[in-house]
Amino acid sequence: MTWPVPDCTVLNGKVVRLTPADPAADSTELFHALDHAEVWAHIPGRPANPRQLEDRLRQRKSVDDWQVWIVRARRAIGDKPAGSILGVTAYMDVHPRDAGLEIGFTLYAPSVWGTAVNPEAKLLLLDYAFGTLGAGRIQLKTDIRNHRSQQAIARLGAQYEGTLRRHFRRGDGTIRDSVLFSITSEDWPTVRAGLTRRLPA
Repeated sequence: MTWPVPDCTVLNGKVVRLTPADPAADSTELFHALDHAEVWAHIPGRPANPRQLEDRLRQRKSVDDWQVWIVRARRAIGDKPAGSILGVTAYMDVHPRDAGLEIGFTLYAPSVWGTAVNPEAKLLLLDYAFGTLGAGRIQLKTDIRNHRSQQAIARLGAQYEGTLRRHFRRGDGTIRDSVLFSITSEDWPTVRAGLTRRLPA
């Protein structure tokens, strides 16, 4: 599998555009888009201000097996005008030799939950990973408490693989179990067709 993703890469859909994160330029607008308790309910380390988010993005960007993407609106969506930042997502835990990676660190402004934003962003990420990078397996996981996220991942067409018990400690000190899903290159044509049907014409 090819890695890393070239810095100039942009993934364009009809609804969203994914660009590599620029911590200094993106952190303030991203912070305000995500500054809602429900966004961080299942993600530890909610930033208190844009500077903390910028530091977190810089840390993620410096790790060799991460590629952080900013999700932007290509047209007006709900209360978000064209060009505005809607959220963030990432490739992570990348294993080029084994042709595998994870899609995670996915957070969106609540006003775009349940819209075409997540299906198209996932379509772009999956298509690039399978078609350009040469991935053979992509995994997604979420907190066992996060039923909305589990339903969203299942609707993508990902297959449930199991539950990672006592996976890590949440921000509130409790221990999280993580629900694990995957999509393989053999699954991808069917998953891609299903995602495409869910998007606006």
